[in-house]
Amino acid sequence: MINAVLVFNNNGQPRLTKFYTQLDTAVQQRLISEIFTLVANRPNSSCNFLPLPPLLAPSPSASSTSSTTPQHNDTPSLVTYRHYATLYFIIISTSTESPLALLDLIQVFVEALDRLFENVCELDLIFNYETLHATLSEMIVGGVVVETGLDRVVQGVRAQGRVAKRPGDNVGGAGGGGGGVGSGFVGGVGGAFGRAEGLWAGR
Repeated sequence: MINAVLVFNNNGQPRLTKFYTQLDTAVQQRLISEIFTLVANRPNSSCNFLPLPPLLAPSPSASSTSSTTPQHNDTPSLVTYRHYATLYFIIISTSTESPLALLDLIQVFVEALDRLFENVCELDLIFNYETLHATLSEMIVGGVVVETGLDRVVQGVRAQGRVAKRPGDNVGGAGGGGGGVGSGFVGGVGGAFGRAEGLWAGR
């Protein structure tokens, strides 16, 4: 099961926070802060998977009390992420999910956004959050992945009429206080949130 999907920029400012597990707002904010600190400090040579911070991970006392009961592996335990030039895309999941499959899911999500916005930038995610959430809803429902086909995801969002137009042709500059982006993050053979870095730049 997928417990949460998070997107935030290099300054730690959230661009998307979707939790499929009920949590208090204060816990959500602490979790976002802790995960950003973890992934932002990881070197480029590190893998894209890491254990969940203790804030949500099952405590030793809880695991000991449940040792006599069957374990269903339904507790959040894994963080999977991709870092592009200005944004982190992060999925929190249970151990039953394949990390490699989640990386592919992030890739489809990013490519779908790029198709919908035609060379998407960070500002598109800020001002068109309905399209962002509609794209995610086409792929994940209630923490379960329901669609991974890129074409079907894009068609589903367009059928809802959720694709907003940019207010102007030039929307470069700073991304709401975060790292500025003026170019798309996929854009054909361009780079991810920064074309000079090559397709699927980052990790």
